[in-house]
Amino acid sequence: MSSARLSSAILFAWLLAGLNCALPAAELRPNVIIILADDLGYGDLGCYGHAKFKTPNLDRMAAEGARLTQFNTPAPFCAPTRASLMTGRYPFRCGMMANPAPDGGLIADALALPASEITLAQLFKQAGYATGMVGKWHLGHKRPEQMPTGRGFDEYLGILYSNDMRPVQLMDGNQPPEYPLVQANLTRRYTERAVNFIERNKAKPFFLYFAETMPHKPLATTEKFYKQSGAGLYGDVLSDLDTSVGEVLAKVKALGLDERTLILFSSDNGPWFGGSTGGLRGMKGSSYEGGYRVPCLARWPGKIPAGHVSHAPGVMMDLFATALKAASIAPPADRVIDGRDILPLFTSAAPSPHAAIFGHQGLLLATARDARWKLHVRAPRDGMAALHKPGERWIDPRGPDGVTILAPYEQYQPSDHPGLRTGDAPQPLQLFDLQTDPGEQKDVAAQHPEIVARLKQLYDEANRLVPVPPEPAPKAKAKPAK
Repeated sequence: MSSARLSSAILFAWLLAGLNCALPAAELRPNVIIILADDLGYGDLGCYGHAKFKTPNLDRMAAEGARLTQFNTPAPFCAPTRASLMTGRYPFRCGMMANPAPDGGLIADALALPASEITLAQLFKQAGYATGMVGKWHLGHKRPEQMPTGRGFDEYLGILYSNDMRPVQLMDGNQPPEYPLVQANLTRRYTERAVNFIERNKAKPFFLYFAETMPHKPLATTEKFYKQSGAGLYGDVLSDLDTSVGEVLAKVKALGLDERTLILFSSDNGPWFGGSTGGLRGMKGSSYEGGYRVPCLARWPGKIPAGHVSHAPGVMMDLFATALKAASIAPPADRVIDGRDILPLFTSAAPSPHAAIFGHQGLLLATARDARWKLHVRAPRDGMAALHKPGERWIDPRGPDGVTILAPYEQYQPSDHPGLRTGDAPQPLQLFDLQTDPGEQKDVAAQHPEIVARLKQLYDEANRLVPVPPEPAPKAKAKPAK
C-alpha cells in the first residue's frame, strides 16, 4: 500500500472513531443495574407507607421513577426467587425449588442451578456487556462452575449463600475466602465494590447485579447507623441499605449515565421478624401475601415518567425479560420463558401481561392469583408464627455466636412477627379478594365458585409441569434391645 493510501486509511479510521465517540447517549446501549434486597418486606419503605423506617433515597427513586404495588415473587424464600430472576423461569422449570445450604446436609450442600440453565449474566456477556455481581448468590457454592464467575459474571464479591449459614465467608472472585466475617461492615464493603464497578465500566455498557445481604438475619450495620434511626436495629439496617442505594444512584448521575441506565430494585421475598408486610398476612416462608408481595421500583430518566404507580401484577421473572428488552438482547428461544417485559407497567396504565401468577410452597405450587383474586389451592401456611411461645425466648440455631457468626445479639424474636396473624383458619381452595381484603382475612370461595374454577384451571395447567416430589426415605427400624 502506498504511503498516501495508508495515510488516507488512518485518517478514515480516526474520523470513524471520532464519530462513534460523538454518538448521542440515546444511541448507546443502555446499562442495567438490578438491586435485590434480602427479606425486605412490602411495607418496609417510606414510599410504601412505613411511618418509622427512614428510606429517603429509595423514596426518591420511586418519586423519580415508577413503583409497582402488586409485584410478587414466585416463592416466599431465597434461592428459588433468585433462580427465577436469573433465568426468567418459574422455579419448577429451572430446577431450583429449595435453598442450597452448606450446613443443611448433603443434598442442600450440593444443590445448584442446573448447568443447562442460561443466566441473565451469560446473555449480557454474550452481547458484549461488562458483567459484575456483588452480594448474595445462593445458586450453588460447591464448585467454581456453579459460582457467579462460572455463570456469566466477569467478577464477584459476596457470600455465596445466606449470611446465617455456616461458614459465613466472603468470596472475592477466586481469592481464598475471608473468614470469620464481621457483618457490620458488609453493606459498606458491597457498596464500595458496586460503585467501583460502575466507575471502571463507565465507558462501555454494563450489567450490574447488586444482591444486598440486608435485611436478612442476622441484622448488622456500622457504628454510623447503629442505634441512630430511632426505629430499632431493623431501622438502623434499613438506613444503611437506603444509603447504599443512594450511593449507586449518585454515582450513575455523577458519571452522566442517568439517561442510559435502567435501575430496578426489589426483594427476594417477604420480611423476617422485625420487618413489615404493610398490613398483609403472613411473612417470609408463608403462602399468604406477606410471603410473596415485595416492593418494586424502576428508574430510567427519559424513559420512565417520574412518580408513576402501577397496580397491575408482575412477578420476579419479569425483571429478566425487561432487562433484556431494554438492552435489545433476545431471550433464549429453546425454552419456556415465563417473564414478560413490564416496561409498559413502569410507563403507563397497561394491564398485567399474566393471566395468573403462581406461588411455590416448597417443592409444590400452592397459589394462583390475578389482578384481584387469590386462590390457595393448598391450605395456606405461616409456619414461622408457630415459633412464638409467649413467655419463652426463641433461640435461633443460626443466630450470632460471637465466633462463627459475628453480628449484634439483639436480633428480633417471633413476637416481632411482621404480618397479620388473624383471619379465617387455613384450608384448601380458599379464595380471597385482594382488592377489598388485601390482608386475606375472609374466605369468599363459596360466594364466587366461578372464580375458583377459573383460577384452579390455570393452576392445574401449570401444575402438570411441576415435578413430582420424591418419596421421603423410610426411617430405619430401631433394633430391639438385647
